[in-house]
Amino acid sequence: MAMPYPFTSLLLLLVVPLSQAAKQSPLPLRSLPAVPTLPLLQALQTRAPGSPGWQVGPASGQALRYMLNLYRRAADREGRPRRSRSLGTNTIRLVQASSHGGQPWTGRWYLQALTYHLEGQPEAEHLLRATVVYLPSLSLAHSRLLCALELMVAGEAPRVLLSPTARPHHGWAEVDVTPYLVLGNSSVGCLALRHVCVRAGRAGSHGTQVAPGHPFLLLYLNDTQAGLAPPVTEPHRHRRDTGTLAHDLPNYLREQGGEKSDCSLHPFPVSFAQLGWDHWIIAPQRYNPRYCKGTCPHLLRYDYHAPNHAVVQSFVHQLVDANVPRPSCVPYRYSPISVLMIERNGGILYKEYENMIAESCTCR
Repeated sequence: MAMPYPFTSLLLLLVVPLSQAAKQSPLPLRSLPAVPTLPLLQALQTRAPGSPGWQVGPASGQALRYMLNLYRRAADREGRPRRSRSLGTNTIRLVQASSHGGQPWTGRWYLQALTYHLEGQPEAEHLLRATVVYLPSLSLAHSRLLCALELMVAGEAPRVLLSPTARPHHGWAEVDVTPYLVLGNSSVGCLALRHVCVRAGRAGSHGTQVAPGHPFLLLYLNDTQAGLAPPVTEPHRHRRDTGTLAHDLPNYLREQGGEKSDCSLHPFPVSFAQLGWDHWIIAPQRYNPRYCKGTCPHLLRYDYHAPNHAVVQSFVHQLVDANVPRPSCVPYRYSPISVLMIERNGGILYKEYENMIAESCTCR
């Protein structure tokens, strides 16, 4: 079965150095060796262009700028979530509104009906909170637009004026619409609003009728499949209290002498631009999962985080049966990565993926 083109590019990056990948033409599919995929790219593959349902091109405008600012507050340049982030969840989806057409301007008034479709949300994503983000004030050449939102109720005139939950932040106002999206234990299929603006200024000033950007809906979701990546909060205990063989065996530490291990982390950067994914992966620009490589020492220090099984295996290799392999150099601790991407329907998605970047190595 033929593979999608992005997957072909992925395999090329795994077997061709990055400095050469941009200079070489793609190899035929049959000539590619069987190389395991990187976990993040494997998770993103189902969202790539060319997958079923892809409809849109690059995103731009106010919604993208808002989500980029949100991403930069939540993660660093390499995609590691910041400890100070206060999102409270691992997934945020921006849903664009669809307008009902027609001429929204009537004199000084701008009236636009908007619908946010929520059908097709993954079952693993559970709604925690929902807000609509908009600009309550927009400066024009000789006037100013003052805007608000109204809830549209089927069969009734729009009478529910939605109030911002707090003072505007960097010009943006947020309205909590969670009660209107959750009925009992289920979520509704759409949200209908009306965007109302009035042009305020000197009498007789008729500037160009500039349409304000559509408000957008933010869904704060707990993706139980991806998993939220909380900081490690395990209580600290001295290694001697854990019954570690490397500490308790007589003369073990003295016998290891000056032997050093070269088991360590090594970089392995992957560029989304070289994959051809940079038009829908907004941030980060590169993914550096890193890997562990090197020879483990004959005697494993107790501060090496090696399990008792690895200590016994090392003894068996040296004293009993050399056919038993020595412990291998493998990752010990991981960190998550935050990704900002364009979805196939034009929405924008922030998602944290667990255990995607190796942070330290051990021998097992």
